[in-house]
Amino acid sequence: MKTNLPSSTYKFAQSKASTTSDEMGMREMQRRAYSKRGYQYLLIKSPPASGKSRALMFIALDKLHKQGLKKAVIVVPERSIGGSFSDTNLMEHGFWADFTVEPRWNLCNAPDDSTKVLFGKFLESDDQILICTHSTFRNAFAEYGSEVLDDCLLAIDEFHHVSMSDDNVLGQQLTALIERDKAHVVAMTGSYFRGDAVPVLSPGDEEKFQTVVYTYYEQLNGYEHLKTLGLGYYFYSGSYLQKDDETGLTPIQAVLDPAEKTIIHIPNVNARESTKDKIEEANAIMSSLGEWQGKDKETGFHLIKTPEGRILRVADLVEDEKDRDVVMGSLKDPRANGDRDWVDIIIALGMAKEGFDWIWCEHALTVGYRSSLTEIVQIIGRATRDAPGKTRAKFTNLIAEPTADDGVVADAINDTLKAIAASLLMEQVLIPNFKFTPKKPPEQSKPQEGLDYGEGGYDPNKTNIGVSSEVREGDQAEFVIEVKGLKEPTTPEGRRVCEEGIKDLVADVYSDRVLREQALFNPEAIPQETTVMRTMNIVRKRHPEFSEEDAEAARQRVVAAMNMIQVANEGNGLEPDDDEPKSNTQLLNGIRKFALEVRDLDVDLIDSINPFQQAYAILSVQMNESTLRQLQAVIVSKKIALGEDEARDLAMKARGFMKSHGRPPSLKAADPWERKMAEGVAALARYVAKRKASET
Repeated sequence: MKTNLPSSTYKFAQSKASTTSDEMGMREMQRRAYSKRGYQYLLIKSPPASGKSRALMFIALDKLHKQGLKKAVIVVPERSIGGSFSDTNLMEHGFWADFTVEPRWNLCNAPDDSTKVLFGKFLESDDQILICTHSTFRNAFAEYGSEVLDDCLLAIDEFHHVSMSDDNVLGQQLTALIERDKAHVVAMTGSYFRGDAVPVLSPGDEEKFQTVVYTYYEQLNGYEHLKTLGLGYYFYSGSYLQKDDETGLTPIQAVLDPAEKTIIHIPNVNARESTKDKIEEANAIMSSLGEWQGKDKETGFHLIKTPEGRILRVADLVEDEKDRDVVMGSLKDPRANGDRDWVDIIIALGMAKEGFDWIWCEHALTVGYRSSLTEIVQIIGRATRDAPGKTRAKFTNLIAEPTADDGVVADAINDTLKAIAASLLMEQVLIPNFKFTPKKPPEQSKPQEGLDYGEGGYDPNKTNIGVSSEVREGDQAEFVIEVKGLKEPTTPEGRRVCEEGIKDLVADVYSDRVLREQALFNPEAIPQETTVMRTMNIVRKRHPEFSEEDAEAARQRVVAAMNMIQVANEGNGLEPDDDEPKSNTQLLNGIRKFALEVRDLDVDLIDSINPFQQAYAILSVQMNESTLRQLQAVIVSKKIALGEDEARDLAMKARGFMKSHGRPPSLKAADPWERKMAEGVAALARYVAKRKASET
């Protein structure tokens, strides 16, 4: 009835580092952010549950009381998230002040039609802190202008909602503030990349920000209770609420364990997986759990008696608005996080995603693909809170399998590709960072301080892979890998991106529809079309200001980061659905084994590996064969024209080929990459001839 798409389990060290507070009441991420509090522009990239809200409280209080700023305006995407910035007693934990907000200045609790006026009154008042939604801020900014925020702090939560798109109002307003350069800005996000691959900030603006990075891996590795996180993707046929003739179970029943604290996100009514009746879908899910016993009068939760006699408390956030508000209020009640038995299952559609905090959630179950990788990362974050007795968490994506009679097969294929891309992206998010460095000649090679190079230590005559035992301040890299032929960036911005922005670029690669289609399902495509040509286009799109040297340095690191996971899994013989969790040791052993087998780990070798090959291998075994052939036929039928930039890149590669081989690449060569370079030379000649003809 269902097939398994890349599914992995990740194991963490339970070091308690991310949950232990210092003498000022700060956890590791907060300490790292607070150390940068003096910068005018600060960008905090940190996962859900790492304490970004409290980090901002520390920073805002310092800016107001010690740096001389007049006011702090904190903006959040939804009203429900405003509660994250409620009054907090910080002094009892060792800080020098408490965070307090006058009730009338938390505009997330005010009527919508009064918020712009109240914003203006706040500016005229002597009070210092205001909380409002992104929407309220946009309207107030349009009314009052950027100058009213001179010598003030603007803090933007869930910063990935901002972008440089012409129709992103908040992004344009932020640009105006930065151009005026008289306000301070703290931007916070758990997923800096966007599903549409539009940059959050322009390169020039981003360069002004001091970045604080706290990775998902650091966060989960430093928990006290949570030990493993599983990621599962499942295909099904028909309706997710329709029983299978053999098992008697619906697809959702097959993956839903009523004993686990679960958030179920049902599909959008416009999605293929939806029955188009969201109320009926929620009711059907509850009916599948057991016999309805009524509603709890206090909370509005449904009471469902399971066949085993247990009473489940189910929060339905899909039902009518009046009932939904009561239920949401109950989920915001402090007892929701204080009492594990307060609620068992939450059914939602557009709610219970970013900013929603239910620490007991063990399973985030999502039906249907999601519009962006960002949204998927946010949903997974609902299950990755640390809580007593909670040792395991998992994310499951239940997706309708494309079928031959599907009238919207192109969309169906894209749904599948997004699920695969999400799986690959989360592998990047959940492992220690890779840092790549050029392999130097033996006489110039030497080990880096603080790295363990394994048995035998550092060898100047071979590729070395070191691992740091601790993450040092300002350096989040834990695996340092030498690569022969790796280019170094030549500018400060190029170095910053190569050190901090590779995972963001990886997310852009996985978000690119054409690249995913060709790399996964076109058997005629060669790896270099993905790793060299299309990846370079993505780097240029994100960083048009880059020189050729910086663009190539970033491209090489993007491809290396994607392919290191491929070779590590192959080197260990690990399958994504193995019961044995992946540990850092296994990952490191796989990479070292690969490096040992190939002797020299070089750029050309890395470029020759298709970063989607492992996902395709799993699909080819577990997806219906006729469905797979259909997908391939659709993809191959799409003719991808060779653009002028791609032709120029290929011509540059052809120049390198000629230097090393003493001849130009041939259109009749047996090697497909050589043929592609020759095609690029020919295509560039046609573009040049056409341009000259038009000029005359």
